[in-house]
Amino acid sequence: MYDQLSLMSGRANPALAQEIASYLGVELAAVSIGNFPDMELSVRLEQNIRGRDVFILQPTSPPVNDHLMELLILIDACKRASAERITCVVPYFGYARQDRKDAGRVPITAKLVANLITKAGADRVLTVDLHAAQIQGFFDVPVDHLYAAPVIDQYFQSLELSPDQLVVMSPDEGSIKRALKHVDRIGGSLVIVDKRRSNAMETRQANLIGGPIEGKTVVIFDDMIATAGSICGAARIAMQHGARDVFVSATHGVLCGPAPQKLAEAQVREIVVTNSIALKPEQKLPNVKTISIAPLLGEAIRRIHRNESVSYLFS
Repeated sequence: MYDQLSLMSGRANPALAQEIASYLGVELAAVSIGNFPDMELSVRLEQNIRGRDVFILQPTSPPVNDHLMELLILIDACKRASAERITCVVPYFGYARQDRKDAGRVPITAKLVANLITKAGADRVLTVDLHAAQIQGFFDVPVDHLYAAPVIDQYFQSLELSPDQLVVMSPDEGSIKRALKHVDRIGGSLVIVDKRRSNAMETRQANLIGGPIEGKTVVIFDDMIATAGSICGAARIAMQHGARDVFVSATHGVLCGPAPQKLAEAQVREIVVTNSIALKPEQKLPNVKTISIAPLLGEAIRRIHRNESVSYLFS
C-alpha cells in the first residue's frame, strides 16, 4: 500500500512524525540534519526517494525562522533528489497572524511564507487550524486544511460534563463561529468575552456577553495560546462571574514569552492542547493535557497518497 510513500521529519516535532509513521505502519525516512559552525543548516537525505510520494512533517513553530528555513531546505533536497510529489505537512503554520495590511507600510508575511514554500518546490500543503482560513488562498498549490476540534471535543465528551452545567466561552468576537461548533458537539450554552487589544502583547477583557455562568463549568476554546493574555483574561472574567471550574483549550500550544507563568497563576483546572507543537520542559505544566492529532494527520496522508477524498476530515 505504501511502497512509494516516504515520510520524513525536520527537527521541529520528531515525536509527532514518529506517531504518524506508527499509524501508517511505515519507517521514517533517514535524514541527517545539523548545523555548520556558522549555524548554517546542513541537510542530507540518507536514502533514495527518486519517484516517491514524499511527505515532510515540519511545523514552523518557535524558533519560527529556523524551522521555516529547515523546511525550505528539506523541500529543495527532495526536489533535487527527484521526488515524484512533495507534500509539506505543517501542523502549525507560523506567521499566520500577519495575513493582511492592518496598518500602513507593513508586509503580508503569511503570503510571503506561502510563496517561499511553493517556490521551494512543494506540490501541496497539509495543515491544521490556520489562524485565518483564507490563508489557503495564499498558496498556488492545493491545501488540505484540517480541524482539530473533533479530536478535542472527543476528550471533553469523555469527561461526561453535564450540558445543563456547561458553558462554552468564546474569548473574543472573532472566535464565535468556532465556539458555536463546539456547542453543537458537546452541548452547553454560549457566552462571549468583549476583548479589546491594546497592542500586539496586551489585551483587555471588558465585558461578558451572555450568561449566567455562576456555578457552571466553563470551557474556553481558541485556535492557539501564544502569550496567553487573551485566554487568561477570559478565564479571569469567568471566575469573576462565579464559574465553578474553568478549562481552556487550543489547537496550538505556542506558549511563548510569559505564557507558562500566566497559565500557572491562572485559576484554570486544565489546559488542553494538541501535539501540533512540541512542548518544551518549562511549558509542561502539571495541568497541561496534550491530545495527539497523529491519527488525524496520518489518515489524511494515507488518503492523499492513495488519491482518495479527504473532505470528511475537514468537518
